[in-house]
Amino acid sequence: MSIASGFETSHWRMVTPVSPGHTPLQGDTRADVVVIGAGFTGLSTALHLLEAGVSVAVVEAREPGFGASGRNNGQVIPTLSRADPDALVREHGAAGDRFADLIGTSAEMLFALARRHGLSIEAEQQGWIQPAHTPGRLKLAEARVRQWQNRGQPAEMLDRDQVQAMTGSGIWHGGWWNRTGGHINPLALARELARKVTELGGHIFTDSPVETYGRAGEHWVALTAGGAVRARGLVLATHAYTDAFARSLNPDVAREVVPVLSWQMATEPIGHNVRNAVLPGRQAMSDTHGDLYFARYDARHQLITGGALALATNGHERLKARIGERLRQTFPQITEVRFASVWNGFIAMTTDYTPRFHRIGPDAYAWAGCNGRGVALSVAMGAVFAKALTGTDAGVLPLPLTDVRPLPFQGLLRRAAPLMLLEYRRRDAREIS
Repeated sequence: MSIASGFETSHWRMVTPVSPGHTPLQGDTRADVVVIGAGFTGLSTALHLLEAGVSVAVVEAREPGFGASGRNNGQVIPTLSRADPDALVREHGAAGDRFADLIGTSAEMLFALARRHGLSIEAEQQGWIQPAHTPGRLKLAEARVRQWQNRGQPAEMLDRDQVQAMTGSGIWHGGWWNRTGGHINPLALARELARKVTELGGHIFTDSPVETYGRAGEHWVALTAGGAVRARGLVLATHAYTDAFARSLNPDVAREVVPVLSWQMATEPIGHNVRNAVLPGRQAMSDTHGDLYFARYDARHQLITGGALALATNGHERLKARIGERLRQTFPQITEVRFASVWNGFIAMTTDYTPRFHRIGPDAYAWAGCNGRGVALSVAMGAVFAKALTGTDAGVLPLPLTDVRPLPFQGLLRRAAPLMLLEYRRRDAREIS
């Protein structure tokens, strides 16, 4: 399946007002900073730079939110998937310590930004729950919660009865939650950020894949088929789609992650009686399975969920049967499941489930590897990159910078990655201490 396909079937595309018109880049233009990619990172960076009085040109291959930013489940989660705060400190020292604090506040930063700018994104900050599917995973949750509590974050353990009351399901052994989390319409967030960037005087060029970029004297030049942007600073914000439109854009960053296909699904609207019993507090929920169980409601009371497949062939229909049965087993209150839409997109995974951050030249930055937790973190990183590009020493920012290290045999890993689902299912069935 092409890495650039799948957007047309997205639920979010069907229910989200279209963006104001943007045009392709034609001819040459100048800005203080050029941002490659109009997803959450790129648009948040642009917005924060414009607020600081810095001119910005955002160059996007298709349209704002076309990549992972506009296709995901929309859960706003203030934690990484597997790397805990103490591990980040051990790996990156003081920068890891600052980065952990950024992660812990990232959900609140997103919702605060939406409130400050009046972004219409179907925001619901009711919290995020992670139920534990085995007693061993519950022990791991206890360790994780202690680390976040030591940082002053509102992480709270939940016993089995509390999880059942909050989710409507008795399949879990307990869990934990963070009140600052929640969910949004992700494509609406991308389009609303783009609207605000334009209102503040930024330029967004769409349908303009950047083919290459490089230094010309004291400036960066980003080249497309139709023109060029010359700028003092640059942010590469393309993540899993770095080589989707131009393999020469930055091959090393592209090969540092493994793009993995993520499937999302929207049910038909759920009735009032069932909603009172299933996730009645409307929290976002994603559990500890490697073959993840996750769900949340959208503004139309449709349950937004999804799943994973080892083989993508006929994936839309196969997932309807598989995830429909999973929902019925998890939530017996849902007696009939009908899906309105199924869609997919790629997320950037790293081998240790930790993001990579790079200074790729003078006043130039990139990051990749959201590992499925990119909504809150991408928006937060936009503020960080804006500070770096307006004179703040990167050494005091939450930027655990590393050298770019392409994965050996990344092409093979890319083809084999879907088969890891079989290993995840094996681990899911095994207790851990």
